[in-house]
Amino acid sequence: MMCSPTLSEEQQRELARNLTYFLSTYKHISDSFIIEFFSEDLWATLPTRWQQILCDLSPPQIADLLLDRLNMNRSYSCVWPLSLLAFRATAHALTFPRTPQGKRRHEVGMLKPEEFLENKSQSSLLGHIFRKHVKPKKQHEIRSLGTLVKQLCDLTDCSSVVDVGSGQGHLTRFLSFGLGLSVTGIEADPTLVSMASKYDGQLLWTLEKERQRNNGPPISRSGPSPCHVAGWVNPKASWKDFVKQTEAGQGPYVHPFCQESSSTEVVCPVEEEQECPDLILTGLHACGDLSATLLRHFASCPHVRGITSVACCYMKITTSENPNPPGLIAPPLSPLPTSEASHSEFGYPMSSWVQGLPGHQLSYKAREGACHAIEDYMHRLREESGLLRMHCYRATLETVIREAKPELRRPGVQAIKKAHLLPFTEYARLGLPRVGLPPDLPLDTCRVGAMLRQEGRVVVYFSLALLLAPVVETLVLLDRMLYLQEKGIKSQLVPLFDPALSPRNLVLMALKQPTRDKETECTLP
Repeated sequence: MMCSPTLSEEQQRELARNLTYFLSTYKHISDSFIIEFFSEDLWATLPTRWQQILCDLSPPQIADLLLDRLNMNRSYSCVWPLSLLAFRATAHALTFPRTPQGKRRHEVGMLKPEEFLENKSQSSLLGHIFRKHVKPKKQHEIRSLGTLVKQLCDLTDCSSVVDVGSGQGHLTRFLSFGLGLSVTGIEADPTLVSMASKYDGQLLWTLEKERQRNNGPPISRSGPSPCHVAGWVNPKASWKDFVKQTEAGQGPYVHPFCQESSSTEVVCPVEEEQECPDLILTGLHACGDLSATLLRHFASCPHVRGITSVACCYMKITTSENPNPPGLIAPPLSPLPTSEASHSEFGYPMSSWVQGLPGHQLSYKAREGACHAIEDYMHRLREESGLLRMHCYRATLETVIREAKPELRRPGVQAIKKAHLLPFTEYARLGLPRVGLPPDLPLDTCRVGAMLRQEGRVVVYFSLALLLAPVVETLVLLDRMLYLQEKGIKSQLVPLFDPALSPRNLVLMALKQPTRDKETECTLP
């Protein structure tokens, strides 16, 4: 199973041109908020013939006829208009494949990959010492991505890895203790850094206990203890400043576990004042602009030989139209100094080619929609889950809110536990106080009932928008590939994770010229 072939530069540009044209044509769908289904009369914005065809579809039919790109045996009860067929076919054709290589079609949409068939919470492919405190989704990701990072290290003769946005250090531990790499994890949240060090100590303690139980030799593990650095990666800083951050955890370092036990002192692998070694950069679901920042450092820093980038939170990407999107991690009070001209580029678009295309702009809503899990929603549709009614509930409540308080538009209503099991009147009673309205606000029961009876239409419209979500994600990731191409670096986009378990499953992988005569292909885990 080899990595997918790289698109040529001309193929990448042509795909970007088609993506921007298609998305700009249907931006009225991708930019719409489903909670405004009634207040903005979204159903009326669809072509009349579309309305006639789609209004009677059952949830399983929506999954089979609209969302499932792998379904080749569609059965129609009536003739669909060519415009709707073209919309669906184009959305599927322009989207990067999300099915991991080697995964059979009938397995797509399963809630758990094969490694969880024996135990739904424990991966059979990951050692038990790396599963503690780790949810199944993360177990699946760290094993697959860690194996890929190790292959890139072998191809480039690198033994050092920097894991940015390392969180509690689950990937960092697997790379270091499991795969023998020298790893520095950088995480903005000091609390998570402390937890990472604590979990490192627990892993060493487990190994020591097993040794004592088996009367074995001293602790044996593949690699040194990782270094954990608390730091915010400044997108406006130079790559030299970034390298200084990676060195912040280097030099003699006693692991907290070792301070509390009689075990051998654990020291980070790089001595003080040693030159920065060549390294591989990785980021597992690096949020917002962080993924773009890592790609810029990879392209400009001579020490970074390869990168694996798994993005998330596209709505937090900065753009010229939306330079300060909500939800971004606040920078520290004293930002890192820069030693050269700051990089003020936005998170999208990164490439000059996409920036020059008419209609390339992506709204906050379109990018937020790109984070939705289409495989999970298809499962809900096929199971006809009660959760499907929640969009209709919220859209109905939005109409009630606006009629009572017109200045309120899309106010945040915190999730109500098991709301799909409640009658709407109870849902409204719990939700209205959260936006400053009385819980006993009178409801027009006839009008509310008429809206609730349109649940099927709400689900269909949401599915149309969801069909565009992978298209938006494809454009964002293709823009990053084009950016690297403009820097003279070829890249590949690999569907590495099971999309039903890990919706952001596409890994952008790139290498600079290898240091030895090896094939630059890699076998996917």
